[in-house]
Amino acid sequence: MQNSKNIDKEYVAGTYARFDLEIVDGKGSRVFDDDGKEYIDLATGIAVNTFGVADDEWIKAVNEQLGKFQHVSNLYYSSPCALLAKMLCERTGAKKVFFGNSGAEANECAIKVARKWAQDTKGEGDYTIITLKNSFHGRTIATLTATGQDVFHKDFGPFPQGFAYAEANNLDSVSEIIKNTKCCAIMMEMVQGEGGVLPLDKEFVKGCARLADENDLLIIVDEVQTGNGRTGTLYAYEQFDICPDVVTTAKGLGGGLPIGATMLFERVEGTLNAGSHGSTFGGNPIACAGAISIISRLDKKTLDGVKERSKYIFDELTGAQGIKSVSGLGLMIGIETERDSTEVLKACMARGILPIKAKTKLRLLPALNIPMDDLKTALEIIKECAKGE
Repeated sequence: MQNSKNIDKEYVAGTYARFDLEIVDGKGSRVFDDDGKEYIDLATGIAVNTFGVADDEWIKAVNEQLGKFQHVSNLYYSSPCALLAKMLCERTGAKKVFFGNSGAEANECAIKVARKWAQDTKGEGDYTIITLKNSFHGRTIATLTATGQDVFHKDFGPFPQGFAYAEANNLDSVSEIIKNTKCCAIMMEMVQGEGGVLPLDKEFVKGCARLADENDLLIIVDEVQTGNGRTGTLYAYEQFDICPDVVTTAKGLGGGLPIGATMLFERVEGTLNAGSHGSTFGGNPIACAGAISIISRLDKKTLDGVKERSKYIFDELTGAQGIKSVSGLGLMIGIETERDSTEVLKACMARGILPIKAKTKLRLLPALNIPMDDLKTALEIIKECAKGE
């Protein structure tokens, strides 16, 4: 009988450079491979398993809905979809929510909202969306185009028009595009995750919001990775003193099930009307039931716990031998090592720790409730591996 690795190599499209590791079981922040080896998980499926693996409350919520009905389509009302939208609006001040299945779909919806809003209010020519260099917004054709990294702009052209790339943390760069281009929105991540776990400067973000206000543009905040408690607040933009018009999120929202959400604030709450957008699986009752379980537990105690763990990580790693720098926000952390980060990662895996990478850095995205003992053990091993021990 073939094992999973061989079957995967034969039948699954070769789009992933997988590690030579198969996860077969787990609980909380501990996972096990097919040989029974135990690992401390610092990746959570790339910021997806918000409260870790096989979280009991999440399983209970999902199973209860699974026993009722798994799907009905958006031709009908369903309680989980409605209740999740209500929760998100009440927690953020948004007025409406569109549900899709991923971060890319959430960002696609945001792009469509900005274009339709501009056409409704400004005219057909004002369709350009400003994004930032080093950003990442998804892998559909439109969100790939919105991504401000040339490495992603190979092989799939021609790309749609209507995107312009400004320098992150350079307000003059944003202003220059606005002066010379008919724009409808500025789209940005508060922390550029795939770009190296780099938070934007607060004054730059506030300056973008000011330019948007002065020039009648929308502010779109991509919280696909930063959202749902990951950075120590429900959404990262709360730490930057701005009021966005559109917020997108996914990943940790579902706790392990595919879901994306595009939150529409007052200026755009009526932009989407019947037939203007849709998604067969968007608002799926099982995914929404899981997300309700997640959002309901992102309270002050949990968020304070994220901040406590974040401070501990920064304190332990900053200035440690073999570590050049530590960046990020909350439990979304990038570590620049003196040794090649791929070698450090391999050494960590060999010793039962599972970080991942972002460009040339190690990236940590642990469960928001990772036990402190697990975190302490993991950081000691990371420091030893960074030194080459």
